[in-house]
Amino acid sequence: MLNLDDVAIQSPTSPQSLPGATAERYDLRRGEISTRIGARKLGYRLTVVAPGKRACPFHSHRGDEEMFFILEGRGELRLGDTRHALRAGDVVACPCGGPETAHQIINTGDTELRYLGVSTMEPVEICEYPDSGKLGAYAETQPGENAQALRHLCRMEDACDYWRGE
Repeated sequence: MLNLDDVAIQSPTSPQSLPGATAERYDLRRGEISTRIGARKLGYRLTVVAPGKRACPFHSHRGDEEMFFILEGRGELRLGDTRHALRAGDVVACPCGGPETAHQIINTGDTELRYLGVSTMEPVEICEYPDSGKLGAYAETQPGENAQALRHLCRMEDACDYWRGE
């Protein structure tokens, strides 16, 4: 058990720190909850977004499903081709899929936007980023001496033929 008042909000550290002009559009302050409450299959996080900023790029998941519960503030949800106003008490589901399920939360208010995010924590994940044309492949391994996570981002147009180089 954990009260949200006891969640420490952290700013990003390298390699997730925001470079240059990107910091003007995004705010990545988050508080980790999952390990503190003993979660094993779901990820829990408290996110705080400054007025006028976004927490993450517009993206969709092929493995993880996410849910967001707005705690404080006002904002806007981009979901596929639509936009929806957000306020405290709103619950949002972001299922797996392609560009039609891409999502992004933007703080359109004049105070901080705070929300609880819950997601399935699939060990292998593919994310698409429609605004920038990127594709991300992510895989975690079991903890251990030789454990290495895979994190690879590329542009969709960089795709190559399956048999290339074989």
